[in-house]
Amino acid sequence: MDIEILFKRILDYCFQVHTELGPGLLESAYEECLFYELNKNGLFVEKQKPLPLVYKEVKLDAGYRVDLLVETKIIVEIKSVDALNDIHLAQILTYMKLSGCRLGLLVNFNVKHLKDGIRRVIL
Repeated sequence: MDIEILFKRILDYCFQVHTELGPGLLESAYEECLFYELNKNGLFVEKQKPLPLVYKEVKLDAGYRVDLLVETKIIVEIKSVDALNDIHLAQILTYMKLSGCRLGLLVNFNVKHLKDGIRRVIL
């Protein structure tokens, strides 16, 4: 599947989840619901996918986990915070570098209008 079509599908499901639930819930609730929508609609999704850190040829289990990895191509990092800030962007960029993914989606569900909580991230 074309990565842009895949990205648009993920966005559509994010909007569905936000429309159904609204803001104010925990990240884990949005993660579960988005995982359900993506999976139900035939996409291969890995939830809380561990990411090892490779340092000087040593593979370390540093406890990094991607919220959702869709079709092994796009990382979706879910937040439920007052506002996205630089540390959230740094987090998804780190995950993208460690995983080799070139495209990421940072989504803050704790907003009135979801369009205000979406950041597309490209390496």
